[in-house]
Amino acid sequence: MVHVWPLVLRDEELVLRPLRRRDRGAYERLRARNAQWLRPWDATDPEHPGRIPDFRSVRRWGEQQAKDGTHLPLALTVNGQLAGQITAGPIQYGALRSATLGYWIDHERAGQGLVPRAAALLMDHLFAELGLHRIEVTVRPENAASLRVVEKLQLRPEGLRRSAIHVDGAWRDHLVFALTAEDARLDLDGRGVLRRLKNQMRHQNQIGHRAAAAAEKPTDSPREK
Repeated sequence: MVHVWPLVLRDEELVLRPLRRRDRGAYERLRARNAQWLRPWDATDPEHPGRIPDFRSVRRWGEQQAKDGTHLPLALTVNGQLAGQITAGPIQYGALRSATLGYWIDHERAGQGLVPRAAALLMDHLFAELGLHRIEVTVRPENAASLRVVEKLQLRPEGLRRSAIHVDGAWRDHLVFALTAEDARLDLDGRGVLRRLKNQMRHQNQIGHRAAAAAEKPTDSPREK
């Protein structure tokens, strides 16, 4: 069990890393452009539901929590461009050895498979390097995009938590999904979740290519009578 900070995780063009001071402009533009897209899913403070933390606060809190070993807050970048965030936390050790994942992505990049890959990459790190046993993702029942993420990751549905998290100004119900270390089946490189996801994506692509090829196959012309 080794908690490393700052942490950088890579998978081809996808890189997870800490927020940097020079990310401020890109972060603020990204959040402003996605304000309506993210509003229904962003956690809020029950005492100040309309208050949105600024970049400095987000970065400062994240750095402190990461140094304390309770969270791993990471920027999600694609080819060097900031595209979202993913966080593991709170990270709990002892008899629990668990963490919860949260994430958001630029709406222009939604549906490209980036969030499932980022989540799989981070989950493999939590299992292989931090020795966690269980990882949870909680999703509002109305959040169709996030439900597709947990489906792709093959997380186990475990039911509904009533009024679980304060989101968009009110206490909201959340569906719970989880994966354990036994489910992940890590390989020697510690990449069980990511390997499974990529195999699944490759299989789906092959099916798609076969279907497209079949649709394009010319049919026999009717014989003239």
